[in-house]
Amino acid sequence: MSGPSATPEMRAGQGRLFLVVGPSGAGKDSLIAAAHARLRDDPAFVFPRRLITRPASAGGEPHIAIDMNEFDRMTADGRFALCWRAHGLGYGVPAEIAADLAAGRRVIVNASRTVLDAARKTFPGLCILSIQAAPEVLAARLAARGRATDGDLAARLARASLSRPEGADVIEIDNSGEMAAAAEAFLAAVRV
Repeated sequence: MSGPSATPEMRAGQGRLFLVVGPSGAGKDSLIAAAHARLRDDPAFVFPRRLITRPASAGGEPHIAIDMNEFDRMTADGRFALCWRAHGLGYGVPAEIAADLAAGRRVIVNASRTVLDAARKTFPGLCILSIQAAPEVLAARLAARGRATDGDLAARLARASLSRPEGADVIEIDNSGEMAAAAEAFLAAVRV
């Protein structure tokens, strides 16, 4: 993890960071997109674009494409609130979310389970939305997606077995069935 430490305003709990985590294929991006569609006109909610070392044309979530050299420079310069590497790619959440949190906004972003411990230290009061789906659902979704930049399907499915986050700051949402039900649970969680 890299980036600025929490400001006094964040420590006061004015804003709230929602980290959306879960295995590949669980539907994190779909749930974030559904929430964004419903909340886009509400200035209390922010959906920052991640910077990813993947071409913008690769599909998936709307993101800002950067190369690995730029990712490394931005990491060294503290320009990410959170950053990590997975599946041969670099992912970064822009440090500008600190200003949104200080202004009392709710920031919703897809993150990696590997950065949760550090995020808990930097962003007190954060909420972790743990999106889960049955193993056969994950496999079917990843196979149907078929993006070359997704890397090895078996490796992504193996990461699904990473331990689920635990704690009072975790809300688990099952997205094995109809997305509409999971989307309503997601919206209810970010509106609390």
